[in-house]
Amino acid sequence: PPASQNNEQGSTLRDLLTTTAGKLRLGSTDAGIAFAPVYSTGAASGKSGRTMPNILDDIIASVVENKIPPNRAPKINVKSEIKDEPKDDKKCVQDDCSKRYSDIQYSWICDKHVLWLRDHKNSNNWKLFKECWKQGRPVLVSGMHKKMNFSLWKAESISLDFGNQQADILNCKDSIISNTNVKEFWDGFEDVSKRQKVKNGETALLKLKDWPSGEDFKAMMPARYEDLLKSLPLPEYCSPEGKLNLASHLPGFFVRPDLGPRLCSAYGVAATKDHDIGTTNLHIEVSDVVNILVYVGIAKGNGVLSKSGVLKKLEEEDLDDLLRKRLKDSSELPGALWHIYAGKDADKIREFLQKIAKEQGLEVLPEHDPIRDQSWYVNKKLRQRLFEEYGVKTCTVIQFLGDAIILPAGALHQV
Repeated sequence: PPASQNNEQGSTLRDLLTTTAGKLRLGSTDAGIAFAPVYSTGAASGKSGRTMPNILDDIIASVVENKIPPNRAPKINVKSEIKDEPKDDKKCVQDDCSKRYSDIQYSWICDKHVLWLRDHKNSNNWKLFKECWKQGRPVLVSGMHKKMNFSLWKAESISLDFGNQQADILNCKDSIISNTNVKEFWDGFEDVSKRQKVKNGETALLKLKDWPSGEDFKAMMPARYEDLLKSLPLPEYCSPEGKLNLASHLPGFFVRPDLGPRLCSAYGVAATKDHDIGTTNLHIEVSDVVNILVYVGIAKGNGVLSKSGVLKKLEEEDLDDLLRKRLKDSSELPGALWHIYAGKDADKIREFLQKIAKEQGLEVLPEHDPIRDQSWYVNKKLRQRLFEEYGVKTCTVIQFLGDAIILPAGALHQV
């Protein structure tokens, strides 16, 4: 707008916040209004009785004031913008996609709750992804390892390059963390005889938690960092420079969550006696997450389940027919078992876990939050009770080598 119209209007979000802060002093009331109106009334504003706000002003004003003054003619008719949207997005996505996205290879899994994009190379994947993402659903993209330099991600390769580093290693069963040389962890990654033993002689289930992470990842592993970035699924959304990646467009004065990347490595439960424990307990992420399975190690040694034994264990899960079919495909290598829940079920799950804790004689403190504390791995028996008593169904996904699982912020999951 011309400069004469822009005396109070901020041309950037930073300016808008600054000018709003100034108006807060002028527009505050005895009630202690939290946000001042971002429009002004009076003779100076002409016939409309206000200055000319931009669309963002309109939105903020309507949210903060929770009303639109009768003398304001809204610049944008929200109803007219959305009237052509289908009333049932779920039906639209599932029934109409075959016609609208006939050039995309995809399937629905987990009772049509998760979108599976089967061709990672298709440049139109993002269009169907957008439809699914609007509804806050998880998405699976397979085949990402075909774009990667596989040799970089082998256990022995990482051990050779970084074995002398120190890092926190978590014992997943009793949550004891120790700082040790990472070579010990990698030496036992596929050779069970070299793994740590716990007091009763059992093999420890260890996890190298978030090592390295963020800027440390980029500085320590530049070749792997570049390999990962060029292999991200749906780059329009997932790449740091993606046009539809909100985080990449946030001004510098925003405090961002840790967006990684993070390397998360753990032993499988195939060599443990207790298969009711996980390497990642039930929790919520505060941002959208992309998790790519870059390597699956095959453990060898005494007491390890055979490949057929592992497959049998996985088949006991409540699996989608398409996932059962993938398990029988010899070219596919399963590596991780995920249980995912919608964010809307968080309160029910929290209440359920607190009830189970009381049943088990555990102390439940008022400030205790079983999800925030990541203190539970919900086993098969508890998942059944959760469904029967609270109506919360578990979405079970097997992650194969090269699969990227994309989770919306607020989704609960355990691995």
